[in-house]
Amino acid sequence: MPTILGQNQYGKAENRVVKITRDGGTHHIKDLNVSVALSGDMDDVHYSGSNANVLPTDTTKNTVYAFAKEYGIESAEQFGIHLARHFVTSQEPIHRARIRIEEYAWERIETSDSNSKFIGADEVKHSFVRKGQETRVTQITFDGETWQVISGLKDLVVMNSTNSEFWGYVKDKYTTLQEAHDRILATQVSARWRYSWSSDEERMPNWEKSYEQARKHMLQAFAETYSLSLQQTLYQMGSRIINSRSEIDEIRFSLPNKHHFLVDLEPFGLKNDNEVYFAADRPYGLIEATVLRDGIEPQIPLDMTNL
Repeated sequence: MPTILGQNQYGKAENRVVKITRDGGTHHIKDLNVSVALSGDMDDVHYSGSNANVLPTDTTKNTVYAFAKEYGIESAEQFGIHLARHFVTSQEPIHRARIRIEEYAWERIETSDSNSKFIGADEVKHSFVRKGQETRVTQITFDGETWQVISGLKDLVVMNSTNSEFWGYVKDKYTTLQEAHDRILATQVSARWRYSWSSDEERMPNWEKSYEQARKHMLQAFAETYSLSLQQTLYQMGSRIINSRSEIDEIRFSLPNKHHFLVDLEPFGLKNDNEVYFAADRPYGLIEATVLRDGIEPQIPLDMTNL
């Protein structure tokens, strides 16, 4: 039975690029992991091995580093847009480019006045520490006419030590979980949001401000929601972002419930008054949902594993 070629793409994955911007004695860091995937008129290379339409993956790697120098890195989104536009518009066989970027945040190390003077400088503004475990992510897709930008974050661990309950659920003969009217609510947030911007004719969002504000509203909603379920908290987090940021139309969450169980201390003659917990890493409840602006069709994949 004859075979035909289906969807295909190629590129250079996980190009690690660190850009240092030196503003006098004050330095700024952008630390990215950039993956490039290109698709288009690539049938011949699969059928006959002809590389006539193939831009080497090594060239895509070099482009990432060259663009970091030529254009700088204002934001992960802006950098990905520069790259996607370049690959689609400069190479006729390439019809679509997808750029995925992870950004690793750094924060400046604040030094004491005495230490600053000891090393012979009035201020130290070139030392940094990796910021937490949170990773910022973005995916830019361009087909020569239409843009799609999906950004977000992963590995953002949050906890409410009270103002969370879980009761009134279905019970059957296998149910052993006790109802809780005051519990710890903790999760490791993975979130992706899709921007309404899709055309060069439209005004481009301020990517840095948008990310900071989306993250802020997400955390505020988590902290300010009296939660009767993690699902309820998820919806409030998404709604707060959609209602506060007009440039964002859709957001999808994947929230593993990081369970904390009260330890039974009665065998030791001790009363555990919501003080001592066992933190279980697995198995865990996994809550996933999409929150949309009314009238918008969802486009973010349900499975965000590779997004």
